[in-house]
Amino acid sequence: MNFSIWQVDAFAPRRFGGNPAAVVPLERWLPADVMQAIAAENNLPETAFIVREGPEFGIRWFTPGMEVPLCGHATLASGWVVLNRLEPVRESVTFHSKSGPLIVKRDRDKLSLDLPAIAVQSTADLASMSRALGRQPNELFRGFQWLAVYPNEDEIRNLKPDYAGIVALGVHGVIVTAPGNDCDFVSRFFAPEAGVPEDPVTGSAHSRLVPFWAQRLNKQKMFARQVSPRGGELWCELRGDRVILGGHVVLYLEGTIEV
Repeated sequence: MNFSIWQVDAFAPRRFGGNPAAVVPLERWLPADVMQAIAAENNLPETAFIVREGPEFGIRWFTPGMEVPLCGHATLASGWVVLNRLEPVRESVTFHSKSGPLIVKRDRDKLSLDLPAIAVQSTADLASMSRALGRQPNELFRGFQWLAVYPNEDEIRNLKPDYAGIVALGVHGVIVTAPGNDCDFVSRFFAPEAGVPEDPVTGSAHSRLVPFWAQRLNKQKMFARQVSPRGGELWCELRGDRVILGGHVVLYLEGTIEV
């Protein structure tokens, strides 16, 4: 069987920046183990599979190691494929997922993505996570994605986490964040358990970061940077119980895979 594939850089200020994602449109879902094998072969942070459902699409996301319940950058990438390759006359597309409906719209020279806002949970003990991250945060919150808050951007950039230590804690991933030097806030995201030691730009993490910083900064609209080596830029807005993320998307590759 042959399938079309696109690889695009999402939340990318330039090609070879942002977060690369593969997008594979299907007529119907393949067995999960086959989609997982394709994602492992692609060896990108995420591979998104989309299936048409009337005028809308279903979407599922796989890292090289597992299926995940929410992925922002691969949804933005899937929106780019629909709006620029599959149906270029459209202005928006809705994807149905395990995390509910996700909408991607054209926004001038960018695309915007509508995600659920997720509140951070109770404060956690600092000691074990501090050892894994290599530096003690000011605050730490537990959840599916943990959140560690540091005082400034330099500390975020200089972190050298112990990935094996993070895996040993049994957490899916850890967001680290601080106020930014030339933006509202910065972040990095580590998910070694999912096969992604450091994710270049993480839309799902901003489902937590945007409501967190909106409350801290008393702002609904913010500009953020994910300061991974590839780097990414996100225009963020909190709208009630939803987070809107805007970003650029740059095509890198289009072709065919054989399964």
